[in-house]
Amino acid sequence: MQQIIYLIRKFRYFLLLLCLEVIAFIFIVQHHSYHKSKFVNSANAVTGSVYKKLNSVTEFFHLKEENKLLNEENVRLKNLIELTSANDSLVEFKSVNDTVFNQKYTFTSAKIINNNYHRRNNVLTLNKGSKHGLSSDLGVVNSKGVIGVVKSVSKNFATVLSILNNYSQINVKLKNSSHFGTMVWDGKNYNVVQLTDIPRQAEIKIGDSIITGGKSAIFPEGIPVGKVKDFNFENNQYKQINVELFNDMSAIGNVKIIKNLLRNEQLQLEQDE
Repeated sequence: MQQIIYLIRKFRYFLLLLCLEVIAFIFIVQHHSYHKSKFVNSANAVTGSVYKKLNSVTEFFHLKEENKLLNEENVRLKNLIELTSANDSLVEFKSVNDTVFNQKYTFTSAKIINNNYHRRNNVLTLNKGSKHGLSSDLGVVNSKGVIGVVKSVSKNFATVLSILNNYSQINVKLKNSSHFGTMVWDGKNYNVVQLTDIPRQAEIKIGDSIITGGKSAIFPEGIPVGKVKDFNFENNQYKQINVELFNDMSAIGNVKIIKNLLRNEQLQLEQDE
């Protein structure tokens, strides 16, 4: 202890200077948007590299689950191909000119290299960034359902606002009745989210499927979310609707990024209204 006190006294001016430098740096980053954006991008690059190294060690233990998800996706796509080949009116999965077929969404693959699910505001990290065409406000999904929305990007990495986040609000609907609502999370169970803003005339049953509503400019309609676990209807209104997610949010890896090609047009029109 005496040695520590001695060292502090000996280098007290240097330590004071170091503290002042740190405080000055913090003030510069917080109060200047340019410096803040540069700092965030640099931090994303550094932490992304670390997470990528850690992920290469831990992903081996999740190969069984990943193979299961990939097999399920392959079966679904094979069934869809068989269906489209049997009905020419449904054939859409081709390399086509958008001016003819009016394509609205494009997809690209990525991998989650850092997965948080036990905090109140969880943020994930992807192994792709701006050089791969990623930008903020892109939807992130996998074969089982919605994962989150791209928050910020650096050159090689991107962060994702998980659906397990206090600031996440995603437009969804009841698959059977098409009544719309908002998916939020109360921060308790990472496999259960809540459904709000459902009108009182909606008839809800335990086990009803919840899918994306398609009203936002981020997610297409019909992406699976989960099923109604339980609900509370009091005073002629829904007080609490719990939805059990199809995804196990503690074990997610390969994902797809959704880009809405008509997003800017839609947002501009909505702002003009």
